[in-house]
Amino acid sequence: MNIPKTDLPRLVIIGGGFAGVSLARNMIKEPVQVVLIDRQNYHTFQPLLYQVSTASLEPDSIAYPLRKIVKRSTNTFFRMAEVNAIDDKTQTVCTSIGDVTYDYLVIATGARTNFFGNQNIEKNAMRMKNLPQALNLRSLLLENLEQAVITSDPIKRKELLRFVLAGAGPTGVELAGGIAELKLNVLPKDYPDMNFDEMEIHLIEGADRVLPPMSVEASKKAYAFLSNMGVQIHLNTLVSNYEDNIVTTNTGTTIETATFIWSAGVTGAPISGIKATSLIPRANRYQVNSFNLIDGYTNIFALGDIALMKTDAYPKGHPMVAQPAIQQGKHLSKNLKRLFNNKEMVPFKYFDKGSMATIGRNKAVVDIGKFKFGGFFAWFVWMFIHLWFLVGFRNRFITFFNWSYNYINYDKAARLIVRPFKNKTSVTDKV
Repeated sequence: MNIPKTDLPRLVIIGGGFAGVSLARNMIKEPVQVVLIDRQNYHTFQPLLYQVSTASLEPDSIAYPLRKIVKRSTNTFFRMAEVNAIDDKTQTVCTSIGDVTYDYLVIATGARTNFFGNQNIEKNAMRMKNLPQALNLRSLLLENLEQAVITSDPIKRKELLRFVLAGAGPTGVELAGGIAELKLNVLPKDYPDMNFDEMEIHLIEGADRVLPPMSVEASKKAYAFLSNMGVQIHLNTLVSNYEDNIVTTNTGTTIETATFIWSAGVTGAPISGIKATSLIPRANRYQVNSFNLIDGYTNIFALGDIALMKTDAYPKGHPMVAQPAIQQGKHLSKNLKRLFNNKEMVPFKYFDKGSMATIGRNKAVVDIGKFKFGGFFAWFVWMFIHLWFLVGFRNRFITFFNWSYNYINYDKAARLIVRPFKNKTSVTDKV
């Protein structure tokens, strides 16, 4: 790995997501050697992945080089590698480019798509947990449109123009809304010789409402927004199989589609080598205490989606979204500083800043404490918050410019097939 020897404590951070970046940025000026490891050389702003998939943004708008984050310190290093295992006895992280020892280890590997053991769906469905997958989805969507415009078979054309999404959480709702925006405002201009009344968007959800994690008010507003945009919503319905371009549900309904997107759940992305008793099996998340220490360890921490911290307010752990990860990373940096100065650590307390989801132009829903609202103002709040948390001025500027252009011109400028989609199983969810 070519990491210099040092007399300073060595802190190894696995994962360049929200939690890992939050921690690394707050440790740069401290008397500690920081080694940040990720299999990609960039941080992805995952809440906007769906906008890459639906041609609103280019990938470099929501990605930020990890080396730019760590370059401000001579004691901070980044290595692009895949972590294979952890040896907790020798305090060693084993990676694809070599081994590195640690004094303190932080696991912030995030989550991967959860297919709940359904191998056919895992093999055949599209997913959207990272940038390569988002680009694959964009390519498939545009390729199917190109095929639909040239086919003379009406049944095949409808199959190509039918988009089915499983899971009506924030990702599914935003993605369905993004595809509906394309149908209503963009594609008829690109394909004037195609009848877009044939294009269908189906959103399937196992619960009795869309956006189950949010308030009932937000669910009702989101349902109304989506329905008015032409999205067909199937509640209390579970997808049981997807094979040969046929979606099968538990109600016996079948839907023929060339584009099936799975956004129905996530699971933690653990690393081998940590004690099995520390892992919550069904969630695949590490049990941590109020200091984010993994059960059974005094120098190995877990942050973000991979960490399950049970509290009275969150008996099943904090929600697997950006804010808990960011806050835990920042809080752990303070606790590590206290630890280095022989002071007691302070328990983590999550401050819930609310939940939000956007459905389309001037359409969003926001839950902030007792305040629950939707429509244009919610959409404006959503836009401001997402711009604020993007990493880097350039990314904020480009994203704002693209959104302004899209808003004024009813257009999406990133409708490019720059990497033709070939193999649905070629990009994994590994962190």
